[in-house]
Amino acid sequence: MIRTQIYLEESASKTIRSIALETGKKQSEIIRDAVAEYLVKHKSHDPKSRLRHARGIWRDRDDLPSIDSLRNEWERRWD
Repeated sequence: MIRTQIYLEESASKTIRSIALETGKKQSEIIRDAVAEYLVKHKSHDPKSRLRHARGIWRDRDDLPSIDSLRNEWERRWD
């Protein structure tokens, strides 16, 4: 494990301390569990999952050129 120092809002610190007293866990364990849960939620190691998540992100954009116009431009450049 790597030791890391962080700053918390006072209310977060009090809540963590309260949870530690209620559960009998150390505050550091509660923080590690919270960080681990956050990382699982926000980071996927599966490339297919990332692709599925990104699918259609430009669907409703009207400021991008169409594929046909891009192809025509490319074809003109290579002729």
